[in-house]
Amino acid sequence: MNESLNPPPRRRRWWRIGALAIVGCIVATALVVLALRFVPPPTTAFMLAYRIQNGNRAPAQTWVPIAHVAPSLAIAVVAAEDQKFPTHHGFDVEAIEDAWDDGDRPRGASTISQQVAKNLFLWSGRSWVRKGFEAWFTLWIELCWPKRRILEVYLNVAEFAPGVYGAEAAARHHFGKSAAALTRREAALLAAVLPNPRVMHASRPSAYVARRAAWIERQSAQLGGPAYLGGSNM
Repeated sequence: MNESLNPPPRRRRWWRIGALAIVGCIVATALVVLALRFVPPPTTAFMLAYRIQNGNRAPAQTWVPIAHVAPSLAIAVVAAEDQKFPTHHGFDVEAIEDAWDDGDRPRGASTISQQVAKNLFLWSGRSWVRKGFEAWFTLWIELCWPKRRILEVYLNVAEFAPGVYGAEAAARHHFGKSAAALTRREAALLAAVLPNPRVMHASRPSAYVARRAAWIERQSAQLGGPAYLGGSNM
């Protein structure tokens, strides 16, 4: 009989082990992602990396529901980072195509959903391996969470200054107030530093950060302000 139709016992055993490993990965991913839909993440991969790199120093972070974050900050981060957020399914196809056109090095094109996946589960750096894991977790996050939850988690885990994670800690660190009390300008300044919060400063903005914040304010208004995030997908 053809060996490919009736493989030896050892090969069948390895196939079973491989199949069980795949099923185990799927189940584990689904359970973790589903749980985080309902409970705040106790930490993130990026926060753990910060602790390791800084002698077990705890990062600053206070979880707050999205209802306790100024709507101006929610729309500011969407305007700055991912303007198609309410309508895409985790990936900005046009941005990915642009990245491919610029060469084969993986970079950019990250949506808010992808950034949540990266911050929660992965490591920093650029590689196709990490991008693959990022896509895997992004698919599950988009499948299991509503958009409002994705944005809520992002607003609580994004880094806004060295060791300062989430909107509440960032608002208190930079402006001495709660995230709910942020003005439109302060929200735009916080969103402006997201590309490189370890170099850019929201409370002491450089000329570039100030210009970027002004652009974010204009973009937020053109999108329709916080009402842009109030559609059925959110």
